[in-house]
Amino acid sequence: MNAVDVSTPETDEAPERAGYRRSSGSKRGEARRQELLERVTDDLAINGLVDFSLRRAARAAGTTHKVLLYHFEGADDLLVQAILRLRGRRIDKGLAAAANSPASRTLAGRVRAVWPALVGEESRVLDQAIGLAMYDTERYAELGRGASAQYLPSLLSLCPDEWTDQRKLEVAQMILAALRGFLIGRLTSDDTSGVDAGFEALARALDREEASAG
Repeated sequence: MNAVDVSTPETDEAPERAGYRRSSGSKRGEARRQELLERVTDDLAINGLVDFSLRRAARAAGTTHKVLLYHFEGADDLLVQAILRLRGRRIDKGLAAAANSPASRTLAGRVRAVWPALVGEESRVLDQAIGLAMYDTERYAELGRGASAQYLPSLLSLCPDEWTDQRKLEVAQMILAALRGFLIGRLTSDDTSGVDAGFEALARALDREEASAG
């Protein structure tokens, strides 16, 4: 049987048809894929990674697991895509906070403004995702690699415009490593005062870095 054209309207029964192709390449299919991913991401943000499955995702998206398999490669692919989207939401919140902060005149002030978004409602699930990447590197390595790839451009954008690209990269990498350590500290220890002290030390270091470049 010939493959059904990707522009064919999707129904929950459609994936049962032999030779049905994935939605890539179709504007309508991509729009539907993004809609489903948004719903699954909302569920993930609320319910976390525990017991995540294709059938649970299908219930959250209001469809069937066969429809999800039409749009995604499988449960792992869907989970990774949802984590990337949830991480994107966290980054957007952080950047918006930095842009609107009264302290946004300095790099340290912008980083201070970003911090509450990093420990906000997405924090629990995204920390679980990094743990999953560490526990099963072969299966979920992208969750770890993808974190740096997503966060670094945003941290680069916080650096002063007049800095060289190399200096921006070095400082952004330092900020990323420090914030990642603070997040792990919050997750694995009750010593929030130690994390707070470390964050203040980072802010002072950024102030000195910016002053030395002036």
